Amino acid sequence: MKTQLTGQGNSSRRIAIHPHAYGLSFLLAMIVIAVACGEKKPTAAPGPPEVQVADVVQQDVPIYTEWVAQLNGDTNAQIMPKVQGYILTKNYREGFFVRKGTLLFEIDPRPFQAALDQAKAQLAAAEASLSKAQTDVIRDTPLAAQNAIPQKQLDNDVAAQAAAKAQVAAANAQVEQAQLNLAWTKVYSPIDGLAGTATAQVGDLVGTTTKMTTVSKVNPIRAYFSISESAYLQDADKILASIRGESFKQAPQVEYIQANEVPYPNKGRVILVNREISSQTGTIQVAAEFPNSEAVLRPGGFGRVRMRTGDNKNALLVPQRAVQEVQSAYQVVVVGPDNKASFRPIKVAEKVGSNWVVTEGLKPGEKVIVEGFMKVREGTPVSIKPLAETASAGEK
Repeated sequence: MKTQLTGQGNSSRRIAIHPHAYGLSFLLAMIVIAVACGEKKPTAAPGPPEVQVADVVQQDVPIYTEWVAQLNGDTNAQIMPKVQGYILTKNYREGFFVRKGTLLFEIDPRPFQAALDQAKAQLAAAEASLSKAQTDVIRDTPLAAQNAIPQKQLDNDVAAQAAAKAQVAAANAQVEQAQLNLAWTKVYSPIDGLAGTATAQVGDLVGTTTKMTTVSKVNPIRAYFSISESAYLQDADKILASIRGESFKQAPQVEYIQANEVPYPNKGRVILVNREISSQTGTIQVAAEFPNSEAVLRPGGFGRVRMRTGDNKNALLVPQRAVQEVQSAYQVVVVGPDNKASFRPIKVAEKVGSNWVVTEGLKPGEKVIVEGFMKVREGTPVSIKPLAETASAGEK
């Protein structure tokens, strides 16, 4: 036990403090500290979610129509030999450009050289026969006039001379044919173009019906597509102006969208409209021509052609990112004057650049949420912020 001394005059008194009193005080102090630490400070209520909005824009926009198209060269030369024989050499690189007159294949010329030599020999024999017949006619003509020989003998000489002349002409023709056959053992490209894969290889026996390869003219290249009769009649003046070679201001430019959805950089123009409208499909075939100096576009490729067919006056535009598709229906989230979100169904038409053309459900100047609509529900108050970047409304 501890004691505490207090002085009062000359006398003193001791006050005793029990040891348990210290433990109790310490325990109370710890409880107070724990309670104080356990108290939670009140937290501020969360503010409205922040969203980015864009205005519904009203402006005139061009109308573009697209059709599925297939590429092809305006000339596709199927290389077929004119004589039968065995291929000795293949003289071109498959898939590369060749010039007109480039040697593609060579067929064994030996049989044709032998045929030429034989034809020349037959020609020499025919010429010898003609020379003898002419000599007979020259000798017997005065003798027949003097009645030294029968007239019949002279007549036979003249007939033999005519037959010899005919034989010489036939032999000359045989020589010319043999020379052609020998020349045709070398197979050349008839056009400038892109040479395809060889379907006949060295050592193959080829004939006049054998397709050896194909050479296609690909610069320029054509995109063939079919449009409806009504669409053609609507834009016939512009299309025909393009065919006549008039300026692009009068004729619509044609854009080609490649299979990877990347637009081909060079624009083209319509150069062909078929002579008739198909009675089965009600469409007419049209061809557009595009520069293709690097042979990026190849025959047989599929894509889409895109052509401006009119203008949509006072169209309403919203960013594509603002439009939600739900079970084949479209909707946007509109922010009203009270800064509350409201889900609204809309109807859309074609895409123009990064925007949708809206035909029903919105008014000019209304604000739609582009970023952050997943944070809101019907009637949710929002904090709006202008969209940072908005593509040009008329961008193609």
